[in-house]
Amino acid sequence: MITSAAFMIIMLVGVPIGLCLCLAGFVYIMASGNPVLFQSYPLQLFGGVDSYGLIAIPLFILIGEIMNGGGITQRIVDMAMAFIGSLRGGLAYVNVLANMFISSILGSATAQVAIMAQIMVPEMEKKGYDKTFAAGLTAYGGMLGPIIPPSVMFVVYSVLAQVSVSDMLIAGIIPGVILTVMFCVVIAIMGYIHNYPRAEYQTPKQRVMTILRTCPTLLIPIVIVGSILSGLANATESAAVGAVASAVIGKYWTKEFQWSQLPQMMLRSGIYSAIVLFLVAAAAVFSWVLIFGKVPQETAAWIQTVAKDPISFMLLCNIILLVIGTVIDGVPGLIMTVPILLPVATEIYHIDPRQFGVVVVINLVLGLLSPPVGLCFFVAAAVTGAKPGKMFMVTLPFFFISCILLILLSLYPSLSLALIK
Repeated sequence: MITSAAFMIIMLVGVPIGLCLCLAGFVYIMASGNPVLFQSYPLQLFGGVDSYGLIAIPLFILIGEIMNGGGITQRIVDMAMAFIGSLRGGLAYVNVLANMFISSILGSATAQVAIMAQIMVPEMEKKGYDKTFAAGLTAYGGMLGPIIPPSVMFVVYSVLAQVSVSDMLIAGIIPGVILTVMFCVVIAIMGYIHNYPRAEYQTPKQRVMTILRTCPTLLIPIVIVGSILSGLANATESAAVGAVASAVIGKYWTKEFQWSQLPQMMLRSGIYSAIVLFLVAAAAVFSWVLIFGKVPQETAAWIQTVAKDPISFMLLCNIILLVIGTVIDGVPGLIMTVPILLPVATEIYHIDPRQFGVVVVINLVLGLLSPPVGLCFFVAAAVTGAKPGKMFMVTLPFFFISCILLILLSLYPSLSLALIK
């Protein structure tokens, strides 16, 4: 209780979540009256980041930086426009499809929203779409980032759960594609009801020319995902190859990437990676404290009184995780929930940790689009000037369809595990 109270007080004061976790560990050791634990503290902190799989995080972030600097993002949007043609609500479809393509490179919801909001919202507003809807749709498109590989959240989960990074990345492919299709169905229904404008008509020749001009950008996700699926490379190695591929395409195809930009890109990647890796190190200490204090065991005993089977457990976890995700960002949410819930899921209910990881990540990402915080909405609002509260209301159908996907993933493990060998 003392540790929990200290953690809440430190967090409410505004201390970063990583420091909150570390300080809570100190408080627990002092409250336990066992100073010998201080000797294990630095070992647990270092052990949290002593993992080969974590090297993928800075590489995935670097791919996103090179992609942005090389003008690849705009070309992906152009390609999506060529595929959609002149459908009613065409730019809305383009928004979702472009987000799906870009999510296979960026892997971060907030970064994706910040980039795509600058590109898509002004264009949609110019064509007659409501700015609030355009910004909200872009925020939901960013939800695909942590689901479709590569994904920083899946890498962090893999380390916390001690499962293969490659397996987790592959597990996100089918749910990501299903969610994209579901979003397109919602757009089709809303487009019919609200009479969304049609996209500009492109002749077959124009479409072919656009696709030929932009298709080399797809080599980046093909290299990343293909090398993992084929077994030629693991997640970390595929990230390195993807970084090289993005630099080559940006330099010699789009011709917008310059080698002189690389030091600044690597610096920004390093800063963001350091933040994530510090959170992972703090998570190791926090998990150690939880296990030493028998929190998972006590939580398991309580859950067993409520959930009698794996399905009811998964549905209960959906509610718990969604609530947590509304107030805590994705990676810190993983850090706080996985050490407690994963042992219960795997040891008591015999749920595959990879299926559970997909459900956890999607829940926490959906929390980024839910009040009272809704971080992705605030990112979109900062870029576009739309109001976060109105964004949530006009995009409620996307929230409900995301909840339906979570229920399906909870009921049918094959949706997550079908592509894993």
